[in-house]
Parts: sequence; C-alpha cells; structure tokens
Amino acid sequence: MEPFTSFKAIAVPIDIPNCDTDQIIPVRFVRMAQDDPDYPKFFLHDLRFNEDGSEKDFIFNTPPFNEAKILVTDVNWGCGSSRENAVYTMAANGIRSVIAPSIADIHYNNCKKNGVVPVVLDEAVCNEMRQQLHAAPGTEISVDLESQSVIGPDGATHSFDIDPFDKHRLLKGLDDISLTLEYEEDIKIFEARHEDVSRWMYP
Repeated sequence: MEPFTSFKAIAVPIDIPNCDTDQIIPVRFVRMAQDDPDYPKFFLHDLRFNEDGSEKDFIFNTPPFNEAKILVTDVNWGCGSSRENAVYTMAANGIRSVIAPSIADIHYNNCKKNGVVPVVLDEAVCNEMRQQLHAAPGTEISVDLESQSVIGPDGATHSFDIDPFDKHRLLKGLDDISLTLEYEEDIKIFEARHEDVSRWMYP
C-alpha cells in the first residue's frame, strides 16, 4: 500500500446522494481480477457507459474531470453492500481520497485499509466545494493527512478527524499484512516459546 502524507490533485464532484457500492462497482464485476486491463472502467460503470460500451454524458468521463484523483461526493457515499471491490476500483483509477458529508462505515474502513483517505466534512462545506468544482473544472484540492486538513478549491482550509491508528497506517502505507509484520520478531519469539512449552503439539 502506498504511503499517504499529502496529496494534491484535480477533484471531481459526484452529486449523487446515497451512492451505494453497487453503483460504485456493479455486482457482475466483483469477481474480476484487479489486474484486468478493464478494471478501472468498472468504477461507476453503469453511470459512465451504455450497454454497447460507449460513454454516457457523465462527469467522470468529461475532461478534465476524467483525470481527477480526489472525489467530492454527496451524503452517505459507499452505502449498501460491504464489497471491498468498490475501493479496489477507486484505487485502480488512482483515486487517493474521498471527501463527503458522510461515508458508510464499512466502506470508510475499506478505504483506510487500501490507501484511500476518507475525509468527512460538514455537508455545507462539501456542497460548496462541489459547486466550486463545477464552476471551475480542473481545480485542485489538497489533502494533508499529517495536519488532518483539506485546502478546498477556494483556498479555504478545513480540518478533519481520523483515528490515530488509522492515520499511522495510512502515513506508513501499512495494509493488514504489513501491520502484522511489524510484530514479526515478537511472533517468532512467541512461536519458539510456545513450541518449547507445548512439545506434545509438535511432531
């Protein structure tokens, strides 16, 4: 997982309240391998593409928003099923942060485990940001995890909360396996001690 300290990129406004994980990645794609060359297209697929594969008139298809790496969304982003693939397909498009008035709990946690920083700000702030992005396509937003702050399209700074442990793992780029390996020496010591006192369990 790539470490996240600060990130500045074009942001795209997604004006869809209660955008669920089946909209983020339709269920028919969840078994597809992440190295599939079409995997980035699965993100918001049915909102972006017609049945024949041609593009719809959707904001994420429209330059410069098609180069956005930060999402600014409406309320309850990522609700619905718990599928982690929703974050996989976001990451496949290089998306490093999602900013919203509210993010569904499981999706919020899946973001943190996959290097996407979830930022919850007041609804009025998010609404204003989306309006500013619509008015000035290509505007960048900065997300600074170290200071837990966002610099919006208008230059205003907004603070956000994040659990200290989650902040640590994102700053260091630690997925679940990497977190476990931080205790590799302790695990080896435990294994050796356990084998010594419980020899009857070992061949």
